[in-house]
Amino acid sequence: MTEIQKEKQTQKEVEKIKEENKQEKQLKESELRKELEEKTKLAEERLNKLKYLQADFENYKKSFEKEKKDIIKLANEGLVKDLLTIIDELEKALPSIENEKNKDGLNLLYRKLIKTLESHGLKEIEAVGKKFDPYYHEALLRENSDKAEGTILEELQKGYILKGKVIRHTKVKISGN
Repeated sequence: MTEIQKEKQTQKEVEKIKEENKQEKQLKESELRKELEEKTKLAEERLNKLKYLQADFENYKKSFEKEKKDIIKLANEGLVKDLLTIIDELEKALPSIENEKNKDGLNLLYRKLIKTLESHGLKEIEAVGKKFDPYYHEALLRENSDKAEGTILEELQKGYILKGKVIRHTKVKISGN
């Protein structure tokens, strides 16, 4: 083999090695791109999951705060419900007291108790003459009347709302056909 042939042979080998290196480089680049895409996709998935978790946590915090406010707002509900029976008894007792001094004293206590409870958010539910509303009233009796159907004719027991929540429905008699 002559020098020229050896040189051509070497050149071919160098070109072959360059081509192999180029193919290897392209293969590695392709693998790296694929790996980068997979890692990018994984990072995006985890970022989305993190965003959802963060949103869930924010919703939980809001829900917890609302629940906490509701608990504070209605903390005395049980006490007020118990006091309603005392109010009912006072309302029954007042008309039957004959001694005027005793009646005035008891009436004063009754009004003071009502005023105190009202200052803490208690409101009486108005009923007579109003249209029956199941959110506020409980119909115990129905009576034929010349009034429109569903109109409240008589209040049998007072109902109350405490800070926007019905704690006792008004028991009523309604008109019906």
